[in-house]
Amino acid sequence: MEKLMILYKYNQAFWIALLSVLGSICGLPVDVDPVCTAGGHAKYRLVFTGKWSQTAFPKHYPLFRPPAQWSPLIGVTHSSDYHIWRRNEFASTGVREFSEKGEAWTLMKEVEAAGEKIQSVYGIFSAPAISTGTGHTSHEFEVFARHSLLSFIIRIVPSPDWFVGVDSLNLCDGDHWKEQLSVDLYPYDAGTDSGFTFSSPNFATIPQDKITEITSSVPSHPANSFFYPRLKHLPAIAKVTITKLKERHIISLTTILSQSNLIPTGNEIDDSLADTPLDCEVSTWSSWGLCKGTCGQTGTKYRTRYIRLHPANNGEPCPNLEDTKDCDPDNCVS
Repeated sequence: MEKLMILYKYNQAFWIALLSVLGSICGLPVDVDPVCTAGGHAKYRLVFTGKWSQTAFPKHYPLFRPPAQWSPLIGVTHSSDYHIWRRNEFASTGVREFSEKGEAWTLMKEVEAAGEKIQSVYGIFSAPAISTGTGHTSHEFEVFARHSLLSFIIRIVPSPDWFVGVDSLNLCDGDHWKEQLSVDLYPYDAGTDSGFTFSSPNFATIPQDKITEITSSVPSHPANSFFYPRLKHLPAIAKVTITKLKERHIISLTTILSQSNLIPTGNEIDDSLADTPLDCEVSTWSSWGLCKGTCGQTGTKYRTRYIRLHPANNGEPCPNLEDTKDCDPDNCVS
């Protein structure tokens, strides 16, 4: 019997109760996946690094109510016949609730059901939330040859239904376990909410769309918070580093529970954050005003526009906000 450990510290009392409800998932001793012939098991440490800074993503960067941050990370170790989420496929109800609201109960139950039905899930774990856009969170987990794949999902907060994650990252390489992997992460749209900005109100997508990657030009709409037409590619909004631990690095469940909130000292990011140029955005011109002037002379009329988005990081400055042109006075003054 393989114990399914759910270590979810987002709400300690709630997740302890959830752990007791979900209990265990049995790991049937089936034949080893021929893709992985590594013996025994391997223990890894996952470190998630948020790189969502105001300089890297200046457009609509959320500073309050709530500020930029990351939800708890939900990870699953599994075999090739299971996916917690997949690009270009529809999100499950659990993924929808998690990506929109950060509610993980249904997602946990879906993972539990998959483990019981097709024996595809070995374990599920969680790493603590990050209260800022940049920072670290981490957790340790185990994999076996039959369950050598890692998937996880972490919600972008605030957002309509946006998240980052990996799908079926294989930690096995033939007959041995990989020592270390590092993956840059980019935002995904769960396809369940039609909001364009981080703080958009709830607006369900009907019918539901498939999960798609968000890029600097897709969705191609200037209101989109990730729309940067000058960029060929968005900078990575996060990254994950997975490192194999020594065999002697074994810790107890009590230690995991007591240390699961520990992250690297300070809020340092391994590499420098990008400075993404943000061009000024202005509204369309207003209608022309009345033509003012003295009778018998050329008059002047005006139109105006306003700044929608101020430039940042050496982006294009704002153009003139007022325009004039000559005209014949409508109500001339003698």
